[in-house]
Amino acid sequence: MGKKRSGAGLTGPQQAAKFLGVSVLSGVVLAGIAIPGAGALGLAAKGTVEGFDEIPANLKTPPLSQRTTILDAEGGLIATVYSRDRQVVPLTAISPYMQKAIVAIEDSRFYEHGAIDAKGILRAVNRNAQEGGAAQGASTLTQQYVKNVFVEEAGDDETKVREAQEKSLGRKIRELKYSIQVEEELGKKKILENYLNITYFGQQAYGIESAAQRYFSKPAKDLTLDESALLAGVVQSPSRFDPVNDAQEAMKRRNVVLQRMADMKDVSQTEADEAKKKPVTLKVTRPKNGCITAVKGAGFFCDYVRNTFLTDPVFGKTREERAKLWNQGGLTVRTTLDPQSQESVNESIKDHVNQDDKVATAVTLVQPGTGRVLAMGQSKPYGFGKNETQINFSVDKRMGGSNFGFPTGSTFKPFVAAAALEKGVSAGKTYPSPHDMEYPSPVETCGDKPWVNTSHDRVENESESERGPYGMQDAMAKSVNTYFVEMISENGLCPVTEMTTKLGVIPADGTKLPEVPAIALGTEGMSPLTMANAYATFANRGVYCTPVALESITDAHGKALAVPKSQCDRVMSEKTADTVNTLLLGVIDSGTGTAAGLTDRQNAGKTGTTDSRYNAWFVGYTPNMAGATWVGSGGAKQVSMENITIGGQYYDKVYGGGLPGPIWKQAVSGALSGREAPSFTTVGIPEGGAPTGGGRPSTPNPSPNKPGKPGKPGGDGKPGGRPGGQTAAGATGGPTGGAIGGATGGATGGGTPTDPFPGGVLGGLED
Repeated sequence: MGKKRSGAGLTGPQQAAKFLGVSVLSGVVLAGIAIPGAGALGLAAKGTVEGFDEIPANLKTPPLSQRTTILDAEGGLIATVYSRDRQVVPLTAISPYMQKAIVAIEDSRFYEHGAIDAKGILRAVNRNAQEGGAAQGASTLTQQYVKNVFVEEAGDDETKVREAQEKSLGRKIRELKYSIQVEEELGKKKILENYLNITYFGQQAYGIESAAQRYFSKPAKDLTLDESALLAGVVQSPSRFDPVNDAQEAMKRRNVVLQRMADMKDVSQTEADEAKKKPVTLKVTRPKNGCITAVKGAGFFCDYVRNTFLTDPVFGKTREERAKLWNQGGLTVRTTLDPQSQESVNESIKDHVNQDDKVATAVTLVQPGTGRVLAMGQSKPYGFGKNETQINFSVDKRMGGSNFGFPTGSTFKPFVAAAALEKGVSAGKTYPSPHDMEYPSPVETCGDKPWVNTSHDRVENESESERGPYGMQDAMAKSVNTYFVEMISENGLCPVTEMTTKLGVIPADGTKLPEVPAIALGTEGMSPLTMANAYATFANRGVYCTPVALESITDAHGKALAVPKSQCDRVMSEKTADTVNTLLLGVIDSGTGTAAGLTDRQNAGKTGTTDSRYNAWFVGYTPNMAGATWVGSGGAKQVSMENITIGGQYYDKVYGGGLPGPIWKQAVSGALSGREAPSFTTVGIPEGGAPTGGGRPSTPNPSPNKPGKPGKPGGDGKPGGRPGGQTAAGATGGPTGGAIGGATGGATGGGTPTDPFPGGVLGGLED
């Protein structure tokens, strides 16, 4: 006899069974026949059982979440990501054995009944009455499909998933009505196809195609009889009958399915018995999902693509909307990643910094004139293991980067120079530039209150020999700290912060750049992508373009989605940009960046080293590629790069030109190998006049052509050395021609840039 709760009254399952039993016996529930309002039976409790006629007639089937494929600029695979690993396939691509197995074990009368199996309900009611609970269900394959639709629609919302699966009479009634609709609209074959594509088979595999690949490493169309029976058996309880974790339980369940198939005459008894004798033999393909699966060392670029999608309003008004679209998947995302550039970055990193070193390096390359991110890599791979990380050192915090970025050192000085030049300061401007000095004050800011050196803070140059006076060209080449502090003090802080804002130079934590003279020395934390893209503006003759990683996106149906485009704006005059380019050519020719000099083309750039040598940078560019290399501490503990071994090479002191420079050189050399080598448009730099401005008088530098910092401490056999024949005014004997994206053409509309990158990676300037 069925059990009763204390105080009499039937249990919840018994009430449901009684209702369904009465419905059947009274002719209420018959296949394909509408059920009268549930309220007539006194069951219309609001929120649990709605009037049957009031339930919406149309079941809105959400698109099935599928895997998303991320491609490089040439169409090569970068990674496969998914919320649910699913590949939707037609019924014709599913083994007939699988089709018969799932019907036999889940709904053997599937082709005989309508949306509701009256006989099945009666059988379940009788069985449950005997057991005193819900020992046997009565859901048809169609009803199970409808339930799975609700679960799919719930996505990762645990509350909605529970609601979709709750054992309530209200859900059952809604399920029945929608099942009737589905039967009428789709027909049996389409319902079976949809069911096999939506059902969860365990091991993160959704749908029969992914299940076949997961367990047997083969397509669903090639599943054998015993394999099909095994997978059909998993559906009832993917955890209990998981063949990976419990082969014996899975085999027992498989044999139940095989016998059921024999009973239903889907296979002969002999075939079933032969299949039962076979052991459970798997060829498991482990779940591979997300950017950890990325090839070509592009895990962090993949992560940047994902974060770009999730943060850009073009893909949805809210992050929730964008996440839903991303998790739904089925997208084909073509990116800007250039395989040649990425491979070169990977090789350079590998040759200079080891994964288990105390410090890390990150390299990012972008294209001037379009903002396209061409490569992104770092020495500690994307992952969860030892000496791996999920922090993308190349980007800002909001895009998955470090909390604060990394102080840039003297790579900030070109922004100070650009701001001064835009204000009308001559490129021949001379300052006393003593070896050390107190910060001049007061210094004008953007507000009414000037900055005042109340603490009598001081600044000094790297080398004792760095004593002025200096003009701008020598000061940039030798990275003279006091020169740029005097410049920023004389011209004010506002022009600098306004310039950096236009260049997208914003601290990695998203805060505002402080208005203090010390910013001239790169005290604030930035990301390599920010620095590379800002320097690309110099290469592009004063036109800044926002960085982009997406070329195109198509959905599961092949429909193109809108993608964000780079926004390009002129932020400085061509003359200012050309002047900065000429100054930074000098850094490579005879300054602190000689070890980064390319031998087959012009390049410009700037070194940077921070206090205690916690960070070292080289940011450089050619007219058609800009890149930033950072070396430093990726974790919470800062590591001083003195008397340290990195990449198997000992360094007594690491300088921006000593390690980041050669990393940059090798990466860019390979990235541009076989590609066009345009030249910069250079200008004449006036000779420095008499010293003016703040600071104290000092003796001239006794060796004005000698770099103030050594290019490479301790001797390093890796790529380095001066570029052949290059001078501050331009390379001699090298190729000529306009810079890509506008160095001599696109920026002014006076020429057509040539694209050295196949596959549409580069293009003309959109000004």
